[in-house]
Amino acid sequence: MAFRNIIVESPAHISVKNRQLVIRTDAERSLPLEDISAVLLESNQSTITTAALSQLGQRGCALYVCDEKHLPCAVLTGFARHSRELGVLQSQLAAGEVLKKRLWQSIVKAKISNQAECLRLCGREEAAEGLAQMAASVRSGDIGNTEAAAAARYFPALFGKGFTRNGENGINSALNYGYAVLRGCMARCLAVYGFLPALGLHHRNELNSFNLADDLMEPFRPLVDLLVSVCYEGEAVLSPGNKRQLFNCLNLDILSGGQRHSTAYAMERLVHSLARSLEKGEAALMLPELLDLKHSYE
Repeated sequence: MAFRNIIVESPAHISVKNRQLVIRTDAERSLPLEDISAVLLESNQSTITTAALSQLGQRGCALYVCDEKHLPCAVLTGFARHSRELGVLQSQLAAGEVLKKRLWQSIVKAKISNQAECLRLCGREEAAEGLAQMAASVRSGDIGNTEAAAAARYFPALFGKGFTRNGENGINSALNYGYAVLRGCMARCLAVYGFLPALGLHHRNELNSFNLADDLMEPFRPLVDLLVSVCYEGEAVLSPGNKRQLFNCLNLDILSGGQRHSTAYAMERLVHSLARSLEKGEAALMLPELLDLKHSYE
């Protein structure tokens, strides 16, 4: 199973040789392609060969590129490689609204429960209890918009009174960076399993190519929130160390089906459970449960 998440901060030339990804900066480094889950190119002066792009795509690796502010702005994922691609796609297209609403209900419950656990791990016990009660009240399709109500209580409790996700500040920059990493990894998992990422359960923006990725990444967001709350000092500009920590969130432990796994692998398990749920017509997702910050892999 691929487990390495590579971040290339300085200008580099990237190629492949003998099934190794070769990264040339002031020195030359190489890594087995089969070990690589994701690569982030931060410098706009980096170059990468077509052969490297092809090999990364064939192996289902997510390749992120950054904008002039060094924030992830795009992700390259391979075409679907699942052995039953047509069956997965047919199940996705055939899913009825009732099933979609039940799946979204379970996703929102898991997200709010993980937000409550994030607050608990940060010592906000009273606020955590309030969110836990809200999670239990989520209805099919979240028709009461409990997700938004929970967010309105959650973020000020975690980052301070008056904090909103609309503000332009260092904390929001860090959150956006981490969420972009999660989104790209989830899009990669969906493509590997043969899903159409643009066709979501709840998110349905016609201009969004990753509606389904945005649906499924929701319960993982509190992991980034916890990481930012614990490790980020609130600087106006993200340091290289901050970015490495945020990109490495894919290697942090999370519970999946009662077992500790890396976040990246838990995403794969969630996507696999979605394929089974759509095939069987039942909402039986393997949703993540937040843990304290520990690493499964290097």
